[in-house]
Amino acid sequence: MDTTSDDLASRRAQFAQLHEDGCFAIPNPWDVGTARYLRHLGFKAVATTSSGLAFSRGLPDAEWAVPRDLVLRHIADIAAHAGVPVNADFESGYAHEPEGVAANVGLCIETGVAGLSIEDQTGDASHPLYDLPFACERIRAARAAIDASGARVLLTARSECYLVGHPKPRKEAVRRLVAFAEAGADVLFAPGSREPDEIRELVDAVKPRPVNVLITANTGLTMDALRDLGVRRVSVGSAFARAAWGAFIRSATELANHGTFVSLENAAPFPDLNAFFRNDLARRTGV
Repeated sequence: MDTTSDDLASRRAQFAQLHEDGCFAIPNPWDVGTARYLRHLGFKAVATTSSGLAFSRGLPDAEWAVPRDLVLRHIADIAAHAGVPVNADFESGYAHEPEGVAANVGLCIETGVAGLSIEDQTGDASHPLYDLPFACERIRAARAAIDASGARVLLTARSECYLVGHPKPRKEAVRRLVAFAEAGADVLFAPGSREPDEIRELVDAVKPRPVNVLITANTGLTMDALRDLGVRRVSVGSAFARAAWGAFIRSATELANHGTFVSLENAAPFPDLNAFFRNDLARRTGV
């Protein structure tokens, strides 16, 4: 699907505005079909998921296990067909040095995204996070690449303190997100923060910049509760992809172990899915 420059500029402006209007959900499709269905449900934006893509390619969600160029093609495919603004899960920028991050961010902008995220995870288990001054250099490089492009693309800076097992994740996440905001990030994100008091602390630390919170399980938090904490954006990461994998594994395991098909009772009806995609295609193409 072709997207005109006017369409792209409009989506980027819409995405920026969403961060000003309050709290919104930005779910994570792993292919064009799931992206189109999320649009159908009324979501105003979507985000790619490195895990969802990796698992669909038979790869782990390890540091850059999926090659950069494959990731860029995937992001471009989602951005071209989602029908709403797309934020790219761009991992650590697929480079260590700031210059490489800047070059790759430029390539990511060309895919048609409205936003992208850069992590501070190194991929080295012995030293899992970039030292903070260097991590900030990488964020400044990403910021400079976006500014040089002239595109209104939002930069999300992620700190992986919780996910890499930092001994004091809450304190370190606050320290890093504040520094990333000063380095030019538009949105701040510390995946793994789950308790209301720590979420509120992160929000307060970087005000007025928006904070993204990741919800990947039934933690008891709701969109209303997150809104009350001051959160502006809520993503689900790999959760929807894993939910689909869960259904697939249960059905496949039942057949392999018992030769029965009971779990298929929960499958989405073929006529419903086919009708949705038939009608969706007609809306997109006018045919």
